[in-house]
Amino acid sequence: MAGRVSVVLVTWNSAPFLRRCLAGIAGQTWRDLELIAVDNASSDDSVAIVRKLFPHATMIVNGTNRGFTGAVNQGIEQSSGEFVLLCNPDAFLEPEYIERTVQALEGKKDFGAATGKLLRATGTNIEPTNIIDSKGIRMTRSGRHFDIDQGLPDTRHPTPDTPSEVFGVSGAAAVYRMSFLQDAKIDNQVLDEDFFTYREDADLAWRGQLLGWRALYVPDAVGYHVRTVTPEKRRSLAPVVNMHSVKNRFLLRLKNEGPYLALRNALFEIPRDIVAIAAVLTIERTSFPALTWLWKNRRRIMAKRREIQRRRRVSDRQLASWFR
Repeated sequence: MAGRVSVVLVTWNSAPFLRRCLAGIAGQTWRDLELIAVDNASSDDSVAIVRKLFPHATMIVNGTNRGFTGAVNQGIEQSSGEFVLLCNPDAFLEPEYIERTVQALEGKKDFGAATGKLLRATGTNIEPTNIIDSKGIRMTRSGRHFDIDQGLPDTRHPTPDTPSEVFGVSGAAAVYRMSFLQDAKIDNQVLDEDFFTYREDADLAWRGQLLGWRALYVPDAVGYHVRTVTPEKRRSLAPVVNMHSVKNRFLLRLKNEGPYLALRNALFEIPRDIVAIAAVLTIERTSFPALTWLWKNRRRIMAKRREIQRRRRVSDRQLASWFR
């Protein structure tokens, strides 16, 4: 039987969701849990709520917003568990979520990550719907990644899903082996802090695949997630969110994509890259700093790329079937 699970919860002005989220964590049937909460300089009552409802939690309060990636890395550093659960504050997990994902990983030593079925939720009370939010991450030949079946109705009744291997797992409610996270570190960081926020889960998934780690979808572990950032909402999002999204779409591939995949996918990736750059130069100029950031930091990006490619254990040809 596996041991402790460390729950890492990152908050940033998350007070409206926290009571419901923390109730889900407190109600888990897996009892050997520790909570590490990391607050990114919230101006609301996020810290006070966590301290009141989880007085024994390890609480890290940052004076500035270190981004989701930096805060998660801080939480992992304080974790003592054999497994780490990343739980977004706008997510609610059914009682057996952790137990079922951890048990599904037992005996599968080359699987470093697992996710349950995440269904879309609404409102600050994280009210469930029957619309799928994520069943894991899938990759496309255009260099994009999507949450599997996102936006489709849940069909678990009357025909339930079966466990299946996926490319990676969404960071909204991801369960990782600590051994995987330690193996996947680059520059002593589990999540690459250059991403700051968004797409960092796909980056970790791709790096894990290169290192020979696999990921599992566990359909009888169910959670609910209020997703505020989707492609159709792009025009209503804060400019800084869209800037990181543009930056990270290129950063993801610059670090992880080998020559074989780059050539194989070029006819799909290049046209989309041209459209994205044209949009930044015309209708979304607030995202132009993404391109200048990539240029200014090109040496650091290439150094990370060299390290990842040097350490890889799986060839691009072996990974090609994931990109479709």
